[in-house]
Amino acid sequence: MRQFVKFGIVGASGLIVNFIIAHALERTTSLSGFTDFAIGFMAGGVSNYVLNRVWTFRSNRHPLFEGLQFLAVSLISLGLGKIVFAIADHYQFHHFSTTWLVATLCGIFVNFFLNKYWTFKHVN
Repeated sequence: MRQFVKFGIVGASGLIVNFIIAHALERTTSLSGFTDFAIGFMAGGVSNYVLNRVWTFRSNRHPLFEGLQFLAVSLISLGLGKIVFAIADHYQFHHFSTTWLVATLCGIFVNFFLNKYWTFKHVN
């Protein structure tokens, strides 16, 4: 439970990074909504990886190997986000912030459990 709370705090900081970058891109570029989301998502993911490695799971494993696993988990969650954006497009729902929120929430539990039991499984 303690790790889940720490993971949530780290996730909230990554969420802020994601939100700021995705919404700044959405307002200033002509990229697709999903592309804006994906760039923000990955930027938040980088900060999440560093903080989770150091604080939540206190890992001392090789950072490159672990980072690649964390990236793989992020890509799975990003795939869930793509599905959410595709559904929103299909139903012509074009409210970026709401779609962003639903896509982000879809990945939270997947991220925690896959990272806890795969990426950081070696940490007691």
